[in-house]
Amino acid sequence: MIIKTVLLIDDESTIRELVQICLNDLMGWNVLTAASAQSGLKQLETVCPDVILLDVVMPGMDINSFLYRLHEHSSWKNIPVILLSVIADCFTAQQLQQLGVVDAIAKPFNALVLPQQITQALSYSSQPEYQLTP
Repeated sequence: MIIKTVLLIDDESTIRELVQICLNDLMGWNVLTAASAQSGLKQLETVCPDVILLDVVMPGMDINSFLYRLHEHSSWKNIPVILLSVIADCFTAQQLQQLGVVDAIAKPFNALVLPQQITQALSYSSQPEYQLTP
């Protein structure tokens, strides 16, 4: 998969800045950022990224609600999602599949290795089926 645009949803401004600089400078990817899940959903109304990097722990909307809204929308449901979180190591492969996400990358991460982790996750994982549960 060739990545051109990344939507990073994370409430920490330093993480947003670091990831944006890293992915843009090292890979030439266009990185759009959102400070909340709600803001990320709003951005999806005007742009269709190649991948979404999603923090798990954010105020305002939990991960299940965000993913439910993402996957119920016909234009968004096939966008691969990679979790970027301090609790990434807590997820099993089965849990990631049930959530409908491709992979989880742990924070803190190595900014120089992050692009490789993203491309590897997208290359070796097919988009799992998400089970919509109201």
